[in-house]
Amino acid sequence: MPRTRRSRGHGSRKALATTRAAAFCAAMIASAAVCVEASERSVHVRRDVVGTLPDGTPLEQYSLANTDMEVTVINYGATMTGVMVPDRQGRKQNVTLHLDSAEDYLRGHPLFGSVVGRYANRISTASFEIDGTRFKVTPNVGGQHHIHGGTQGFQRILWQAKSVAGEGRAGVELQHISPDGHEGYPGELKVRIVYALTTENELVMEYWAEADKPTHVNMTNHAYWNLAGAGSGDVLDHIVTINGDRSLVADAARFPTGEIRDVAGTALDFTTPQTIGARIENAQDRNYDDCYVLRREPGAPLSLAARVEERRTGRIMEVYTTQPGVQFYTARGLKIGSYGAYHGFCLETQHFPDAPNRPGFPSTLLRPGEVYHQVTVHRFRVAP
Repeated sequence: MPRTRRSRGHGSRKALATTRAAAFCAAMIASAAVCVEASERSVHVRRDVVGTLPDGTPLEQYSLANTDMEVTVINYGATMTGVMVPDRQGRKQNVTLHLDSAEDYLRGHPLFGSVVGRYANRISTASFEIDGTRFKVTPNVGGQHHIHGGTQGFQRILWQAKSVAGEGRAGVELQHISPDGHEGYPGELKVRIVYALTTENELVMEYWAEADKPTHVNMTNHAYWNLAGAGSGDVLDHIVTINGDRSLVADAARFPTGEIRDVAGTALDFTTPQTIGARIENAQDRNYDDCYVLRREPGAPLSLAARVEERRTGRIMEVYTTQPGVQFYTARGLKIGSYGAYHGFCLETQHFPDAPNRPGFPSTLLRPGEVYHQVTVHRFRVAP
């Protein structure tokens, strides 16, 4: 841990606060948690057992907390179950849709906060070709197509988890080895994911993967957000800006045709701030479920994907990513527990749907010796 520095002049209270922070971190380390201290602020991680699988295996929850925020993650599905964020009055609420218990997650859900893989989004005909060989993956859409990694995708996997810490951040690392042929995908895939909370109220999601055979990989997190607080109603008054002036044209089943079109003058145009509900009646099926081509900043490791503001609470969320696209989804068909239509929105940073069958899209092919590595950062703040 960093040393406690002596303060000068009026800084005696500062020194005392720093000493207390160091003592708190020491106590957390003694209890097998992780704590990182930076500029009088700290991030700590706590591990709890919150349930068991049918075979008796413990289900773990990791709680990441700094002064302002708390993020909770369970190792089943590498699922983020909570993001507690203050409003302009300092009141904290969970702004991601979630279920009430570990048992509820085991029963199944619409991917609330789960990692999606091996391939997020859609693959037409549930097949693709690599080096002259055609592979069939699970046809879990109408018996014909594939979505979100299949019936037993990453959201139904128990991941191996441990606490991790770095400069100004701490979090949880989750690992899984997906066997060759799982859901039809070729090659053994070694996957590592880190959720980290920083001292600056950033939620970092970082993904790595390596394969022993050529295969396709496209991972994302499928969190549903409601910045007014989960369960507070619909999100139609949330103000959204998306840093993309083009989107993928899709057919009636939401599979891309291969065409990429400007969004100017359409219901898909969020290049300037718009409420979600302003033009949703003109969207396909009165629901946004569209992939945007993000504008990249040359030389920048991360580019802005989207900005969302909820004016009643003052909460603002900005999403930055290394990915080329973001799927914007507004959940018109949501119906589970107390949640209904439009009660959350998703900003799934990812490569494009059906890229394995669309050579004109950025490639998702991962070959032996290569490393898949993507990062998405959610930055939270409050408007005055």
